[in-house]
Amino acid sequence: MNRKKFFRTATPYFFILPWVIGFLVFTIGPLIFSLIMSFFDWPLTADPKFIGLGNYIEMFTEDDQFRKSLVISLKYAAIFVPLNMIIALFLAMLITQPVRGVKVYRTIFYIPAVISGVAVSIIWGWILNSDYGILNYLLSLLGIEGPRWLVDPAWALMAVILASAFGVGTMMLIFYTDIKNISIDIYEAASLDGASVSKQFFSITLPMITPTILFNLITSIISSFQQVTLVMLLTGGGPLNSTYFYGLYTYNNAFKHHKMGYASANAWVMFIIILLLTALVFRSSSAWVFYETEAKNSGAKKKRKGGKEA
Repeated sequence: MNRKKFFRTATPYFFILPWVIGFLVFTIGPLIFSLIMSFFDWPLTADPKFIGLGNYIEMFTEDDQFRKSLVISLKYAAIFVPLNMIIALFLAMLITQPVRGVKVYRTIFYIPAVISGVAVSIIWGWILNSDYGILNYLLSLLGIEGPRWLVDPAWALMAVILASAFGVGTMMLIFYTDIKNISIDIYEAASLDGASVSKQFFSITLPMITPTILFNLITSIISSFQQVTLVMLLTGGGPLNSTYFYGLYTYNNAFKHHKMGYASANAWVMFIIILLLTALVFRSSSAWVFYETEAKNSGAKKKRKGGKEA
């Protein structure tokens, strides 16, 4: 192989080389290292000591906070994931409407998604404050006494969920893009057949965007288990550990209690849980996800079959 041909072949690989190096150094490397650390008693101020499955055994048999934090995260995910997707889909449907100034609304709805987690925590800390917060003030105008959102264990988890739903802009744009790709001819044909707007949504829009729903569902599940910044700054895991999420539990084990090996084991358990939930969603997707290419292939097979019978 001459030099010119070599460089022509290798050029694409040179362009992706920085990403490959970054992926190996900052993703795969730490991932493998954390797996190794999970088999050690690894305090920051002393030498690591190999203990095999000791961290995992302690986690499942002795650590009550592990189970409590996991249950809290599961509750959060069970409410946050569907709520997040419903809000994002509702906003996406709104900004697809042919109204004046729709681009301005699209920008306004997306802006919260680019605000940092610290800023979001400060904003919602003010909104949810039980003494001078704007939310309780608005409720008082309706004659309703607002709850003590961030200091009442019965309401703290819901307060975090409300604050988390503030950043649905990215998911909204993903839904919006997929909805806009649906051919207008399909809706026109449905209108001529007398289908109402709600009928068109449930019979056309929803089935056509199910691949995007699958994608957003999986990313929402992952992000719900990785929630740390918002809950750390809003409630710190309180009151009475009612918002002590699994991600915060892992973070505190690593950087507050300096148990790096134990925190690594916590992180790998989280990884396995997310992997199992993702696999379950993928397994069920064949029953409810509609792919346009599959429909085309099915239609082509029916045509070939009909031609043969003729």
